Amino acid sequence: MGGTGGISEMPGTIDSEALATLHRVFGYEAFRGEQEAVIDHVVAGGDAVVLMPTGGGKSLCYQIPSLVRPGTGIVVSPLIALMQDQVDALRALGVRAGFMNSTQDFDERRVVEAEYLSGELDLLYLAPERLRLDSTLDLLSRGKISVFAIDEAHCVSQWGHDFRPDYLTLSLLGERWPDVPRIALTATATHATHQEITQRLNMPTARHFVASFDRPNIQYRIVPKADPKKQLLSFLREEHAGDAGIVYCLSRKSVEATAEFLSRNGIEAVPYHAGLDAGTRAAHQSRFLREDGLIVVATIAFGMGIDKPDVRFVAHLDLPKSVEGYYQETGRAGRDGLPSTAWMAYGLNDVIQQRKMIQSSEGDEAFRRRAAAHLDSMLALCETAQCRRGQLLAYFGQDPDPVGCGNCDSCLTPPETWDGTVAAQKVLSTVVRLQRERGQKFGAVQIVDILLGKRTAKVIQFDHDQLSVFGIGDDLSEGEWRGVVRQLLAQGLLAVEGDYGTLVLTEASGAVLRQEREVPLRKEPKKAAAARSASGSGRGERKAKAAAAELPEALVPAFEALRAWRAEQAREQGVPAYVIFHDATLREIVTVWPTSVAQLGGVGGVGEKKLVTYGEGVIEVLAGLDGAPAGEAPSPERGAGRGADRATDPGADDWPEMHAEPEPEDWI
Repeated sequence: MGGTGGISEMPGTIDSEALATLHRVFGYEAFRGEQEAVIDHVVAGGDAVVLMPTGGGKSLCYQIPSLVRPGTGIVVSPLIALMQDQVDALRALGVRAGFMNSTQDFDERRVVEAEYLSGELDLLYLAPERLRLDSTLDLLSRGKISVFAIDEAHCVSQWGHDFRPDYLTLSLLGERWPDVPRIALTATATHATHQEITQRLNMPTARHFVASFDRPNIQYRIVPKADPKKQLLSFLREEHAGDAGIVYCLSRKSVEATAEFLSRNGIEAVPYHAGLDAGTRAAHQSRFLREDGLIVVATIAFGMGIDKPDVRFVAHLDLPKSVEGYYQETGRAGRDGLPSTAWMAYGLNDVIQQRKMIQSSEGDEAFRRRAAAHLDSMLALCETAQCRRGQLLAYFGQDPDPVGCGNCDSCLTPPETWDGTVAAQKVLSTVVRLQRERGQKFGAVQIVDILLGKRTAKVIQFDHDQLSVFGIGDDLSEGEWRGVVRQLLAQGLLAVEGDYGTLVLTEASGAVLRQEREVPLRKEPKKAAAARSASGSGRGERKAKAAAAELPEALVPAFEALRAWRAEQAREQGVPAYVIFHDATLREIVTVWPTSVAQLGGVGGVGEKKLVTYGEGVIEVLAGLDGAPAGEAPSPERGAGRGADRATDPGADDWPEMHAEPEPEDWI
């Protein structure tokens, strides 16, 4: 492999060797999308900046050049907690891989160093912090490097959601090894972040490859927040019973409370946040990777580097700070290409809380402006009446389908809109009356109580029942008024001020009060309608899509038998089950129903090493069953396409992608 392939300048040689490696090691016949172009460019010695969605097969774009070019591929990834699992997955494919990080003792590091210097490693994984050590740079200089891969390259952006200061030093790789090709990869980047990656890594001549950010198997849904923990419980019971998933919360306290709530209600869930000791975090992460159906409730400290393919849902109980963060987090669902859900509960307090956090941040004015712009984009996604997937794609500079995606809540149950100009004027007028007539500022609760004509203790205390606007809003319910305030904040027609979240006017408010601007609003769904939306047509559509991916009933016993065999293999080897085979590969195996190891070799995702290691075991399991169901008998033609009907990209199944991991923080 690495160090033995060599490169010829004869036309077509690079293509054929890369393709042969794809076939031999990973078990696929053809590349998909931009993979082949990226690999050819890097194998030929060119630098590349690659933007592909999670599950799109980015890892192959540096793995195969590392195997084809002479030397060892150096993968820079701040992923200490999961490096062992990644190396195990590589070795299961017959790839000679190693890592160096702070979890190893002196003797373990010496072994890896010796393997690198003797050319016995195809890939070596390092955290960016280690490249600041002269000893590491000296070690690398004494060996042969085939390629530098900088994974999660968006971490170099100081405006990004996963900024890592150590990434800023990685420009030295090009300076110190100018003849070694570099490839920077990320699953999420706006145009501005994309340019920042190129600049900060000093890759001015790099060729840029941008794949579609669309994840069509993920259904995006955002629901009005009422009682979020109960809403989450209902969502899980009705749509994802027994499924593995991730629930994101902003604070450690919320993480603990939500995990405890789910466990108390019969759903196995564990917490993950920076306040837990390292041993507990590692144990919970390991359980999530190795167990079926476990839910992790976490802050954003969890997720990067998690290559579990069968995460069926990602839920947010609090508003993410940016579209980039939302996309990155939701992208951890459905890596195997099967139907999955990105679900979020969102409400007025989310908007107020995020605005307050920006105002009270320690950053300078430029930072606050950028954070506010990120939040505005996230709010626009939440409040849109149009296709959510289309808005996501447009944010990343890609053209959405003009007729909608058909797999988000806006497409499945189109929201009603209404002319909220008069309602907006009532809210803004109340804010004006309080400030001009009384010199007072209040939050959303008091504004709504005044509009509804509620004589609460606070209303009476401040004589707000004497205001001319008192009771003028009885045409809408309390929930509807909260929705109006939320949308006015999202549209920049109201602002949050001070530690208590008081509401004030903005420069744009005057045009509404002067009747110079209309204010279209999304209609707040009634509770019953919201329930129907979540468990009715949306769920029916999801089930229809899932059914298309399900096996014929006659093949399910064989699939489950292979899953049980795989689980036993994983337990014996101490690795996650997907390191053995992914569900998608098992599905294809039972569909093909091979009767020999040779026939099994025709299944997509079964490379040479896995065929040797597991082939006889798979055939033995199938032979112990009642035989291929009627109409499912194998034939010489079946399986010849090696994964031609797969729902996922090459490299997204049997080979989990390598991701970076931020320093565990709550950022609260």
